[in-house]
Amino acid sequence: ARRLRPWPCPKPSTTTRRDDSTEFRITHPFHPLTGQRFEVVAYAHTWGEHRVFFHKPTDERVYSIPASWTDVEGIDPVVALGAGSAHFRVVDLLALARVLDELEKEA
Repeated sequence: ARRLRPWPCPKPSTTTRRDDSTEFRITHPFHPLTGQRFEVVAYAHTWGEHRVFFHKPTDERVYSIPASWTDVEGIDPVVALGAGSAHFRVVDLLALARVLDELEKEA
């Protein structure tokens, strides 16, 4: 079995990672492994996105996960700006859309 290239692998130029750690944490809130740390086997652009490849403990199979679901690429700007809340309520955005539609019809 061919082992994937170990960390550090070439990183995209937009990465905000502060170090070349050999570990990462899964941060996606709905992933069953969220909060767990794993050793990076490889980091590559595949299937149209950046992905992190890793082994689960006691399992030789190589798994992959989108890098955006981990702490590899840093904090998502949308998450940082939202700080856990939305700037607008859905009901207010729908009301705004109705007003804009009316203004467009009048113009």
